[in-house]
Amino acid sequence: MTPDEIEAHFSSAAGAFRFARWGRPIVPVIFGVQDETLPVIKGAFEAVCALAGHQMAETDPELGSNCMMFFFRDWAELLAVRDLERLIPELEPLVARLQAADANQYRLFRFDADGAIKAAFVFLRMDDSLAALPAETLALGQVVQVMLLWSDAAFGARSPLALAGDRTILRPEIANVIRAAYDPVMPATATDASHALRLSARMGCGG
Repeated sequence: MTPDEIEAHFSSAAGAFRFARWGRPIVPVIFGVQDETLPVIKGAFEAVCALAGHQMAETDPELGSNCMMFFFRDWAELLAVRDLERLIPELEPLVARLQAADANQYRLFRFDADGAIKAAFVFLRMDDSLAALPAETLALGQVVQVMLLWSDAAFGARSPLALAGDRTILRPEIANVIRAAYDPVMPATATDASHALRLSARMGCGG
């Protein structure tokens, strides 16, 4: 992946560059799935965190859980989730916008004082296209997209996943970006596009 391609993965449609990774261990909690699906999602978190060299934990001392994933059939269901409006202050207009756009997923991040990710909310409306995906594929794709502050268009044209025989895997170049992004020598956040050059250099170091 070239520096320009890396830069595009963290640049908005207006061209603004913004990179951030998690600044604390990830503590996921999952709502709306059957019990047998929970280990699949947890396994995806464990696999991507192992790739990144990042940690998971049982609890976040400030937030309890800091990565919430919601699975549901209709956006309106979010309005009935107890206390969710306290976490998402403009929940009702957000739901209205997502309904109007016929969206099937949305991610929202919170950041600490240094700009690193401190919390993430993942909302998945299980329409026919998402419901048709194997649980392992859906889980891995969502965890990858919550590991870094990718741009909204980062995976619009091409999924971060690929097929290897009958297995779904993370595309090697995306795995390399994640690994480089979590290198301890790299900053947890950046707004200068030159950061893409630094990521490219770390990817060139192997690992």
